[in-house]
Amino acid sequence: MSGSEYHKPVMPREVIESLNIRPDGVYVDVTFGGGGHSGEILSKLETGRLIAFDQDPDAWKNAPDDKRFTLVQTNFRNLTAELKALGIQEVNGILADLGVSSHQFDTPERGFSLRFDGPLDMRMDTRQKKSAWNVINEYDIDDISRILAVYGEMPRSRSLADVIGKSRPIDTVEELKKAVARFAPFKKEHKFYAQLFQALRIEVNDELKALEEFLEQTPGVLAKEGRLVIISYHSLEDRLVKNYMRAGNFSGREEKDLYGHPVRPLEPLFRKALVPDDTEINENNRSRSAKLRAATRL
Repeated sequence: MSGSEYHKPVMPREVIESLNIRPDGVYVDVTFGGGGHSGEILSKLETGRLIAFDQDPDAWKNAPDDKRFTLVQTNFRNLTAELKALGIQEVNGILADLGVSSHQFDTPERGFSLRFDGPLDMRMDTRQKKSAWNVINEYDIDDISRILAVYGEMPRSRSLADVIGKSRPIDTVEELKKAVARFAPFKKEHKFYAQLFQALRIEVNDELKALEEFLEQTPGVLAKEGRLVIISYHSLEDRLVKNYMRAGNFSGREEKDLYGHPVRPLEPLFRKALVPDDTEINENNRSRSAKLRAATRL
């Protein structure tokens, strides 16, 4: 499978411009996937180096045979330790595309998609034990309610959780959709199920905590004036990214020194997030909710 079939990269031009790539620089793509963004970065390098991360074994098949390229098979929350193991103290740019790949959506047995029936899986790393099946069938009802409310931002989360509890065991995507179907608002069913699946996926993969841990490490590995570029796809991720880039924390509360200057490790490059243009959205519908934010190391 080619990288373009695996996943079409989102906003590739904006990514490359935001990274401001030096031909001799060291860069990190912490969400390798189909390798689309990595390929764009490599095309700008001469003597430089690219380190890529991906915890999904399916993505490893897309690794290019290039002496400038190294693939690390782990979650990006291990950024600092993995770079240190490679003897890398600092890098000139870091990219993270936080979306689920087209390949993951289009593979029914991975359980990410609303379009196909399949097992309740949703693991980014298929080597881990916990899947969506464990969340749905083994978690306490209170915990399921919290997950739906916080990670899916779903109303009536307690009633939803109660119905899920009474319908157990639930083994497949279609069984789950059928169990909660009466809660789906008319003509807004897709959004309802998307929020449900988002909540489960975040819980299964510990996505928000992993993102926080990753963000907190980036200033420590970026060289002075190095760039951090992140593409997010829902408000929970984007809020963490925006707050950290603007304030150096996740609350968004700006701290200042004695002279009134902001105390933060990064400086945002844009006031507002960049979004795909209409042409890209028409060519790649999965880019429609993408937001790109970038910052430079102070």
